[in-house]
Amino acid sequence: MTGRRSLLAAASGCAVAIALPGIVAKPARADGFNPQPASRDWATFKARFVAPEGRVVDTGNALCSHTEGQGYGMLLAVAHDDQATFDRLLAWTGENLGHSTDSLHSWRYLPRAANHVPDRNNATDGDLLIALALARAGHRWGRLDNLQAAAAIGRDVLRLLVRNVGTTTVLLPGAFGFDKPAGVVVNLSYYMFPALNELEALVPSPVWAKLRHDGLRLIADARFGRWKLPPDWLFVSARDGSLAPAPGWPPRFSYDAIRVPLHMTWANLEAGDLDAAFADYWSSHSPTAPAWVDLTTNETATYAVNAGQAAVAMLATQARQPGAAPSFPDMRAAGDYYAAALLLLAKLAWQETQA
Repeated sequence: MTGRRSLLAAASGCAVAIALPGIVAKPARADGFNPQPASRDWATFKARFVAPEGRVVDTGNALCSHTEGQGYGMLLAVAHDDQATFDRLLAWTGENLGHSTDSLHSWRYLPRAANHVPDRNNATDGDLLIALALARAGHRWGRLDNLQAAAAIGRDVLRLLVRNVGTTTVLLPGAFGFDKPAGVVVNLSYYMFPALNELEALVPSPVWAKLRHDGLRLIADARFGRWKLPPDWLFVSARDGSLAPAPGWPPRFSYDAIRVPLHMTWANLEAGDLDAAFADYWSSHSPTAPAWVDLTTNETATYAVNAGQAAVAMLATQARQPGAAPSFPDMRAAGDYYAAALLLLAKLAWQETQA
């Protein structure tokens, strides 16, 4: 599949319109979101997963912390108008994961290791989440320093994390290790369209539109297996632009790729037959879908999706149905940090798409 789709995009501030065959974006609202009042869900999340020093603890992964978790926590703190928690999260993130040579962050913190941050590579989804949270905090609370920090991350995303593979502009998952002679490995769930939209308003550049356009084309084209779903990790060939599940990772629609419909729905992107593919996968395994599917063998997990994945499925299948009101799982059903974060993000995205 080649880059046959044309870009019909126009941006003004945060209002973005994108048209590709089968993929349509509604103009975003000028304010980007409506802050939520303090909620029991947010209080539960903080009590279970946010340490006093401002570290979001990944309870399903050896109690480590990473920029994805810090970004989710900061974004949810803004959404719940919790400036004190936001400031603790931001301070811990900068002190422990911030880089001295750029505005990105090391991706993981290991509390039990002698060297807490052995890998200085970044994770692009984490940096985009942090930037989105900073941008929203700056607007919400009138803090210029937050807006400046978000813009600095945006500039370094453009400078360090964008590559051209033939005519396709791709977003690297991290600054190192993904750009290879034969092609580039990308993670489609790292295309956080709400963050790309808001960063464009702070750091104007035509590259944002190209990233959105080509990211949507990759999502539309990189579909495999019985249910025609995108993989967690994708390889884009430098020779001919062909797409395949990336070698070195399980060829699955799983915990990463579940965020593709989350991000697209959150940004009001309608994907036509891709939306139908997501719905078909979930409905064909009703009442409870498996946690992953192998896109080469069609084998599925022997265990069910977690509460966060289930919430994303509800969001993606019901957000555009008139009068729909998803019955999201209760936070008590979220057994670990990632399930709880996805659940709260799905609820936030629902609230924003309905405003």
